[in-house]
Amino acid sequence: MATESQRIRCLVADDHPAILAAITEFLGEEGIDVVAQARDGREALERIRSASPDVAIVDLQMPELSGIDLARRVMEERLQTRILLYTGHGDRALLSEAVDVGARGYVLKEAPLPDLLRAISTVAEGGTYVDPVLAGALAVPETAQRLPELTQREREVLRLLADGHSNEAVGKKLFIAPDTVRTHVRKAMRKLEANTRTQAVAEALRQSLIS
Repeated sequence: MATESQRIRCLVADDHPAILAAITEFLGEEGIDVVAQARDGREALERIRSASPDVAIVDLQMPELSGIDLARRVMEERLQTRILLYTGHGDRALLSEAVDVGARGYVLKEAPLPDLLRAISTVAEGGTYVDPVLAGALAVPETAQRLPELTQREREVLRLLADGHSNEAVGKKLFIAPDTVRTHVRKAMRKLEANTRTQAVAEALRQSLIS
C-alpha cells in the first residue's frame, strides 16, 4: 500500500462525463490520487498549471484544446506534468505526432484498465508507455522497412505545409529561418521520393507519417 507521499497524483480530462467518472473512481480504488478533473483541453491546462499533477490522463479529442495541443502547450511552458493520452484512435500518424509534442504515454480506451494503471506508473516514473496493441503493429519489421524515417522537424514542417502555410509562415511558427524550412522540405522530398513539396505532403499523408 502506497503511503500518502508515494501516491501518484493525477488529473483526468475527458469530455464524456461517464468516462471521466469511471476512470476517476477506478484510479481512486487503486490508490491513485485524482487531484483534478477537466471536461475540455483548456480547463485541463489550467488545472495542470494550478495543481501540478504527476500525470495527466487526457482524451485525444476534446473541445478547446485536443490532447496533442495540450501536450504541446505543457512542453512549451515547461510544466512538470507528464501527459498520457487515453484515446480510441490508434493510428501511426497520431502516435508519431503525440511523441513529437512530448506526450509520454499512449493508451487505447479498449485496453484493460490494468494496462492504464501500468501506463500511469511507467510515465510517473519517467518512462514512456505505448499501448501493446499499437506498439506491436509498429514493430512489424516489414512495415518499418517500407516506411521512410522522417525526423520530428521534417514531420512538423510537412504538417504545417499540409495546413496551407507558406515556408515563411512555417518558419515563424517553428522559430526557424525560411531557408531552414526549405532544407527540411528538400530532405523530406528525397526520403519520400517526391518531386515537389506538394507531392511530399501528399505521400506523407498517404503513408500516415503525418495527420
